[in-house]
Amino acid sequence: MADIKLYFSEELLSWFHIHKRTLPWRQNRDPYRVWVSEIMLQQTRVDTVIPYYERFMDRFPTVTALAEAPEAEVLKCWEGLGYYSRARNLQAGAREVVDNYNSVIPDDADAVAGLKGIGPYTRGAVMSIAFNRPEPAVDGNVMRVLSRYFCLEDDIAKPRTRIQLEHLAKSLIPEGAAGDFNQALMELGALVCTPKSPGCLTCPVMVHCQGRLVGKENVLPIKTKAKPPREERRLVALIEGSGSNVGKVLVRQRPETGLLAQMWELPHLLEEEVVQEGKAIKTGRGRKKKDTIIEESSAVMGLSASPDSGQMEQLGRGLAAETGLLIRPRHRWMEAEHIFSHIIWKLDVFLADFGFVLKEKEIQQMQYETLLQGGLVAAEQKAEYNNFETAPDQLFSGYAASETAASVSGPEQQEVPLPAGYRWIGPEDMRELAFPNVFLRILGNYWSERY
Repeated sequence: MADIKLYFSEELLSWFHIHKRTLPWRQNRDPYRVWVSEIMLQQTRVDTVIPYYERFMDRFPTVTALAEAPEAEVLKCWEGLGYYSRARNLQAGAREVVDNYNSVIPDDADAVAGLKGIGPYTRGAVMSIAFNRPEPAVDGNVMRVLSRYFCLEDDIAKPRTRIQLEHLAKSLIPEGAAGDFNQALMELGALVCTPKSPGCLTCPVMVHCQGRLVGKENVLPIKTKAKPPREERRLVALIEGSGSNVGKVLVRQRPETGLLAQMWELPHLLEEEVVQEGKAIKTGRGRKKKDTIIEESSAVMGLSASPDSGQMEQLGRGLAAETGLLIRPRHRWMEAEHIFSHIIWKLDVFLADFGFVLKEKEIQQMQYETLLQGGLVAAEQKAEYNNFETAPDQLFSGYAASETAASVSGPEQQEVPLPAGYRWIGPEDMRELAFPNVFLRILGNYWSERY
C-alpha cells in the first residue's frame, strides 16, 4: 500500500506540472482570489466560471471591496451563475474578515473554517493552495479518483465515507506541495478520471489503479442516488404597462430571506390542480420543450373560450388575493424551466394587461369571487373552478371607476402606488437589478421581440 501511495503522489504531481490548465485564479496564491474561485466552482463548470470570476475580481478586487459593497451590487455581478446563497455567504465571510482579522484572511484552518459559507472542502482548498498547509480538499472529483485508484466500494454519499477519504487524501500529500497536489487531484478528476468513460489510457497513475485492474473503473465510485427534485408548475404574469409605463413590464422583489432572497422576478404563483370526480386534471396545453415561445397567432383573447382559461383565471385570482393586484391575462406566451437542487420550476408565462390595485381595506373586505361575480373563492383555497364565464372586459368594467380601486388604464394614466416590492422596468433597468436565470431568459426573449 505504501508503494502505490508514493507512486500515486509522485506521478500525479509530475503530470500536473506539465498538463495543468492556465486559469485566472492560478495567477498567484492570494487567499482571497483562491477563496472566491472555490466558492464559484462549487457545482459549476470551470468554463462557465471563468468570465464571472474575471468580472467579479475586476469589480471587487480585495476582500475589503467586497465587504463594503451593497449586497444588490454583489448579486448583480453574480447574476447568471446561480446558487445565489454562495454570493451572500461569500460577502458575509468577507465582512467577518474585515471586522475580525483586520481585512487579512488568516493563515489558520480553524479561523478560516469559522467564516460564513466555508465548509471542510473550501477550508482545505484555501489553506493548501493559498498557504500550502497540508489540509485535504475533498470534492466530488477527488472522491471519484481515490475510490477508483484504491478500489474503495463504500458509499461516497455517506458522511463517514467522506471523512475516511479526507484522512486518506491527507496521507497522500507530499511534504511542501499541498497546494499543487490538491489541485492535481481535482485536475485529474476533471480532465481524465471523469464520471463517465474515464480516460484510463492517458491517466498518469493508470499502472497501479486498483479499480481499473479489477475492471471496476466504470462502476466506481459507489453513490446512492439522491431524492429527485420535486416538480412545481408555476403561473407567471408578464404584465405590460400602458400610458406613462408603455414599453415597461411589472416586476417584484423577493423577500429578504429564503429562496432567491432579494432578487427580482416576474410575479408568479404555484399552479393548483383542478379536481374533477376525484381525479387531478392538468390545465394548459401540456409541456413543450424548455423555453418555448408560443405563437401569438394561436392565442385566444377571450378568457372563457381559451384552452388556458383555467390557468389565466387562477393567475388573476391568486395575484389579487395576494397583493390586491388585478390583471387581465391575455394569452399564454412562453414556457420555461428552472432547476434548483431540490425543485424544478415548470413555468407557463402569460402576457397580461395591468388593471388596477385594490387598497388594503378592500383586499381585507372583499373576496375575489365578489369581484368576478361568479361565486369563486380566494386563490389559496382548494376548489373546483369550472364555471368561470366572466370575460376580461367584464371583469374590469365593473371596477374601473371604483373609489377604492386605483385605475391605471388609458392614455391619461396616472402613477398610483404599487404593492410593496413591485416596480415598472424597461430594458435599461436590467443593468442594475439582479434576476434569476430563468427570468433573465424570459425577459431577454421579451425585449428582443419588441426592440
